[in-house]
Amino acid sequence: MTRTTDRVDAALADIFEEAGVEGFVHARDLDSGAEFGHRAGERVVLASVFKIPIALEYARQAAAGVLDPAARHTVSAAYRAGGSATDGCRYDVEMSARDLAFMMMTISDNAATDLLLDLVGIDRVRALLDGLGFTGFGVSSCRALDDGIRRELGLAPGSRIDDHLTGLPDARLLALGVNDPARSPSSTPREVTALLAAIWQDAAGPAQACAEVRSIMGQQVWQHRLVSGFPESGVRIAGKTGTDFAVRNEAGVVRYPDGKRYAVGVFLRSSSPADRQPRTDRAIGRAARTVVDHVRS
Repeated sequence: MTRTTDRVDAALADIFEEAGVEGFVHARDLDSGAEFGHRAGERVVLASVFKIPIALEYARQAAAGVLDPAARHTVSAAYRAGGSATDGCRYDVEMSARDLAFMMMTISDNAATDLLLDLVGIDRVRALLDGLGFTGFGVSSCRALDDGIRRELGLAPGSRIDDHLTGLPDARLLALGVNDPARSPSSTPREVTALLAAIWQDAAGPAQACAEVRSIMGQQVWQHRLVSGFPESGVRIAGKTGTDFAVRNEAGVVRYPDGKRYAVGVFLRSSSPADRQPRTDRAIGRAARTVVDHVRS
């Protein structure tokens, strides 16, 4: 077994070296409990992976009747900072609480995230994580993270961050707190797959709530990270990406046609803050496939 795991570690090291990244990975068989990790106990920046427990708390409150999933809420200018989905809309958008969760998880809508987080309460999300034993799992609003970037770059409150990034040295962008697990919501790859396991095994709340989170995560639109490592048509993937300057992540569950399910998290730190990093994105799929194949075997 030692020789086999050494070969897997070497294969991962080659993948990460080729992409020019630091890599942290964990995979677990949701049925047998078999697992494999590469630097899986080290803390990593979650980026938008921290939206998973927000979705879970929403689903728990909806299942308990505390929150009406059909109630309408307005994504106003107070929430929009520019970005994907409602975050980049010019005018106010009204949608249900359920659809806020859907937009947050499927397209990583930051404005929808912050409005939903205000509805469910960040203290409730923190209590949920602590109650499940995930005391090291970080969570934040997207607004708070953006405000931190503005302070570090000396920008005016409420200014559009993207308008001020051109011409800044890479070193200054890489030094931002959002790239540092000590200053940004963080966890470990092993803790992230444990949270996914709890959701997939109906241990993170009522079965109805866990099922809703699984369903929404299964509709994520991004196909360039985890999915790239599992091109077979019979394999199903439910995941959540995370991206911020040097950070490129995805965590999710891979389900094979034989019914076997594997939670996997790949967290990469790039040496570049560039928006487009296709080699890094592909490395997530390659690393995930490598560790899942090992656990599966």
